[in-house]
Amino acid sequence: MSVHLPMPTPVREITGIDPAALPDELLQSTEPVVVRGLVRHWPAVQAALASGAAVSQLLRRCWRDATVNAWIGAPEIEGRFFYDAQFSGFNFHAERLPLGSVLDALARHHADPRPPSLYVGSTTIDTCLPGFRDDNDLGFGKLQPLMSLWLGNRTRIAAHQDLPANLACVVAGRRRFTLFEPGEVGNLYIGPLDFTPAGQPVSLVDITAPDLDRFPRYADAARRARGAELAPGDAILIPSLWWHHVEATTPFNALVNYWWRDTPEHMDAPVAALLHTILCVRELPPEQRRAWQQLFEHYVFAADASTAAHIPEHARGVLKPLDAEASRRLRAQLLQKLNR
Repeated sequence: MSVHLPMPTPVREITGIDPAALPDELLQSTEPVVVRGLVRHWPAVQAALASGAAVSQLLRRCWRDATVNAWIGAPEIEGRFFYDAQFSGFNFHAERLPLGSVLDALARHHADPRPPSLYVGSTTIDTCLPGFRDDNDLGFGKLQPLMSLWLGNRTRIAAHQDLPANLACVVAGRRRFTLFEPGEVGNLYIGPLDFTPAGQPVSLVDITAPDLDRFPRYADAARRARGAELAPGDAILIPSLWWHHVEATTPFNALVNYWWRDTPEHMDAPVAALLHTILCVRELPPEQRRAWQQLFEHYVFAADASTAAHIPEHARGVLKPLDAEASRRLRAQLLQKLNR
């Protein structure tokens, strides 16, 4: 199907941010935000602006023999880490390698016109590069985000979503982000929930060359997509559960990101509720599913102070706001029911 798809709407940009004290305007945003030059002052970014060799040397100085989970794909995949043709596995294999070996491979294939695809994703900085954040960090106030490294050559990571909010900072190379609101889930043709490349379900659409005969509704998502291209020193805030497709477009790319949740620690991951609902509700007759939909709306999605106001406060049970102790009791009840 030949359909002209518009370019994504540019993500909103803000400037004048103090890297030592990130404002709530940024950290609590429910829309994507680009911050140009936010980490340009980092020594790692300055090294990357000098050369790939210089930033590699900086990373090696911080590295202390830690191994990383590296994805390796044949040149034919052209950086698109994905399922194999039969959906029985993936088009890449994973190896535990010393970070130095990955840096060696990136340097060795830097000038290759069709290099093997190399990718290291979500590697905790404090484990892999102790000392890196002494001179390369941001001020999050009371938040204590997880800081991770992403490294590779030209790669394409299928659109997916993450529960935590995400501030992604380009250290070396260039990245292209294509983002979609959570509600686009039906137009992105999401793959299996429990058989995924990296833990999160991914869109089956190749966003760089969408097959609209196979995925016609993607055209609707594309018309509402947001886009941003980031250079070394730039950052992008990706709110919780926004779908994002990420392309690294140069032979050497390094990104550091911060993940955090602004919810109490006693809250479980909502995906557990989704899977439990699939187990308990999805196969019910339509009339019963609609009844449960109304109950979920009443007790969860539309719940407010009036939901249980007619019940004496001491008798509200799980309808009261949950604290850590109440969450433990409820979790124990659920485990007892699941293990019957």
